[in-house]
Amino acid sequence: MTNPQPDVARGGAPLSTRARGIFHTGGTGIFRRKPIPLQQPDEEQQLKRSLGLWSLTAIGLGAIIGAGMFTLAGGVARTNAGPGVTISFVVAGIAAGCAALSYAEFGGLIPKAGSAYSYGSSVLGEIVGWFIGWDLLLEYTAITAVVAIGISGYLNSLLTSFGLHLPSWMLGAPSTGHGHKVELFAVVLCLLVAYLLNRGIRSSVRAESVLVVVKIAIVVMVVVVGAFYLKTGNYAPYLPYGFGGAVTGAATVFFAMFGFDAMSTAAEESKDAQRALPKAILLSLGIATVLYLVAATVLTGMQHYRKINTKSAFATAFQVVGQNQVARVVAIGAVVGIITVMFSVALGASRVWYAISRDGLLPAWFARTNRNAVPHRPTWIIGIVAAGIGGFVPILQVAQLTNIGILVAFIVVSGAVVVLRYRSPDLPRTFRCPWMPFVPLTGIAFSFWLMSKLSLTTWIRFGVWLLVGAAVYAGYGYHHSRLGREAQSQLADDASGPVASN
Repeated sequence: MTNPQPDVARGGAPLSTRARGIFHTGGTGIFRRKPIPLQQPDEEQQLKRSLGLWSLTAIGLGAIIGAGMFTLAGGVARTNAGPGVTISFVVAGIAAGCAALSYAEFGGLIPKAGSAYSYGSSVLGEIVGWFIGWDLLLEYTAITAVVAIGISGYLNSLLTSFGLHLPSWMLGAPSTGHGHKVELFAVVLCLLVAYLLNRGIRSSVRAESVLVVVKIAIVVMVVVVGAFYLKTGNYAPYLPYGFGGAVTGAATVFFAMFGFDAMSTAAEESKDAQRALPKAILLSLGIATVLYLVAATVLTGMQHYRKINTKSAFATAFQVVGQNQVARVVAIGAVVGIITVMFSVALGASRVWYAISRDGLLPAWFARTNRNAVPHRPTWIIGIVAAGIGGFVPILQVAQLTNIGILVAFIVVSGAVVVLRYRSPDLPRTFRCPWMPFVPLTGIAFSFWLMSKLSLTTWIRFGVWLLVGAAVYAGYGYHHSRLGREAQSQLADDASGPVASN
């Protein structure tokens, strides 16, 4: 019998000599890895490849430019950085860029659904990918709910400005205000986003692209009109809280730079992911960073930083200069911006779930697609769960579930790109992260620093969720893993080979 061939893509000894032991990288080991480049999934499970460069970029811009454009800049300027909020965005943009460059290399190398889950399980092992994917499911669902709650407040304020007053029972979750029963807008929006996503990636991204164009047009209008009301005196002092205040502000605005991670989950639906995805990741982050910088400069020039309204910074600034109509347009822009964030994040959650289920770590029932080539079951479940959270849980409690998982994903992806570069330097890469390993290590350091700023409650809930994930993996995923089944089949063939040859 011919000896099994070494697993060249993963490195190491033949499968039969590495299959035993729970901590091994093959066979029954929890650190077993997918081959690189990844094998094509079964034909009936293929997602439809219909996204071009602009569609992918629109998904990224939809996630990055959201409420942060209209609220975070004002809050950081007033409490942390003053006019130096622009430095905060520069620092945050550099930090996010370090992670984005790692994502871009993997996007060209592993153009599959799942993003950080697929990258982690292919380089660092199945168990690492599982925990990242499991955590992202919670993170993305919670972010969808938080954003839906935020948009509810904007919608109510916008309607009130037109003289429409809604009953209090539909304006908030229980215990958040007098007479509040449900955050009805949040419930409706979560279900609406799920419905749009289930109509197919092409039609849903088309709607997303239109909203992104509208959002960017409103931001440009705000910058152009606001430029006529700049007062140079408002820029002094430029760093009232010192340079340290601007750096501290960067930790806050960094959370507005997320988005390219959710966009990368749609890689398998791109027409030419290996070339388009790295470009889309860098384009979306670059455009968003420039818009954030310009908008923050205009805001702090229109109003002294101490007078900025942290809840509706731009709208209030235009009201102060007598531009009430522009203020209403800003409110509309905030609503549109938040809807696009919901779309991109919910899309990311459903694709991560799909990828995990296709690999057997969750039931394959979730990996089946509808006639529009959409994993409809995860999409609807995420929409319904987000609607329940957004409708009946106070926003502060929901917000505590977000951010930490995405930071962990950044750390894993940045670490994995270093490991793979040195483990398999000759793999065909359409994009190579520059200044290796300085760039990924900078992204890792910044992510750890941001995680150190999170509350103890966030860490506790994160730990509990990981324990639940460990139980799910031990009870189901480990035994149903596609990699595990393939390894067992290979071992059976190896064992029967000598008998067959006789």
